[in-house]
Amino acid sequence: MNKPIAVVSCPIDTYSGYGARSRDFVKALIDLDKFDVKILSQRWGNTRFGYLEDHNEDSLSSKIIPNMTSSPELWIQITVPNEFQKVGKYNIGVTAGMETTLVHNTWLEGCNRMDLILTSSQHSKSVFENTKYDTTDPRTKQKSGTLELTTPMEVLLEGADLTKYFPTKDVSLDLSSIKESFCYLFVGHWLQGDFGQDRKNVGYMIKSFLETFKNKPNQPALILKTSQVTTSIMDRESVLDKIEQIRQTVKGSLPNVYLFHGDVSDSEMNELYNHTKVKAMVCLTKGEGFGRPLLEFSLTNKPIIASGWSGQVDFLSSEFSILVGGELTDVHPSATSKDMILSQAKWFTPNDGAVSSAYKIVQKDYKKLLVNSKRQGHRSRTEFSYEKMVEILNNIVSKYVPEFPKQIELKLPELELPKLK
Repeated sequence: MNKPIAVVSCPIDTYSGYGARSRDFVKALIDLDKFDVKILSQRWGNTRFGYLEDHNEDSLSSKIIPNMTSSPELWIQITVPNEFQKVGKYNIGVTAGMETTLVHNTWLEGCNRMDLILTSSQHSKSVFENTKYDTTDPRTKQKSGTLELTTPMEVLLEGADLTKYFPTKDVSLDLSSIKESFCYLFVGHWLQGDFGQDRKNVGYMIKSFLETFKNKPNQPALILKTSQVTTSIMDRESVLDKIEQIRQTVKGSLPNVYLFHGDVSDSEMNELYNHTKVKAMVCLTKGEGFGRPLLEFSLTNKPIIASGWSGQVDFLSSEFSILVGGELTDVHPSATSKDMILSQAKWFTPNDGAVSSAYKIVQKDYKKLLVNSKRQGHRSRTEFSYEKMVEILNNIVSKYVPEFPKQIELKLPELELPKLK
């Protein structure tokens, strides 16, 4: 008896956040053992292909098909919602969702074409549910109704792989070029936007760090694991130039900022997280659909400083991590993106005083903070693991996906033909 066919269209072979989400999701779907899973590999912007071969993911590569010849029982798209299309008998859209307070009208239209939507965080879900647009009659130009989300939406967390990210003292990563023994770490892309307006807020984070520790004795360092678009030499030099431009705006004896640029393996990232020189992670993001690096780092049982708004607050507890306060402000025109990051939307701007205080507390009360950090690590391991994601996915599939007619192989009786003389 054959299982129902599930075709997943996603950027599974790309070096991207959506690529990582795709790989985790497809593995979870396979682990449910309810479907015959096939993959349509897609591109993701300008991010490069080759992840599956580079990481020996043969079990996923073997399920990639060049195209579809018929409509599958289950059709799943992992992408931005305006690309969602109804192709199968039951159709699921999977999206990290939105980092701001508003989604584009085409995202709602895309979601409403599907039978079910899965998103990564409660923040993202609430943005979809709270976004509404007036619709007008093209003939009369009068209001004719309201465009809003009508498709059911559930939160499917992006579970951490506990076999890849865990506390360890077995670290061979060489950070001898960093002289400081107390370093803050940032991990994420340095995206478009003027100073203080890029979504990850990297520029502001650097300057706030420099201002907090300038002219101080025993200065800590800041390590940036970042890039803009690619891992090329040109990209690296551009990032170094931006760092230097920010340094020029701060007067005094400044702490060091180090750049960690280029592709690294999962094991190398775990070693970076666990290195004795790396004491805490900082992310003053304006908005996250989920925030995977923060979850991964939390598994090392070290302190985290993060913005107290958007996707990461699903797993970062204000009791166990330092969530800085701030306010919602308008998205700057330099950071907008067509049909995605909208100028009418708002996102988070951290409070300067809260940020400076958080930096200082981590250095001053580090040993005390480790107690709560271990509790955060325990929470992340038990409530936000890959295994927990599989459990939630199983519950969602059982609740929403219908039983498909059993496909039974037709076996014809063997006929005995008369032998010819």
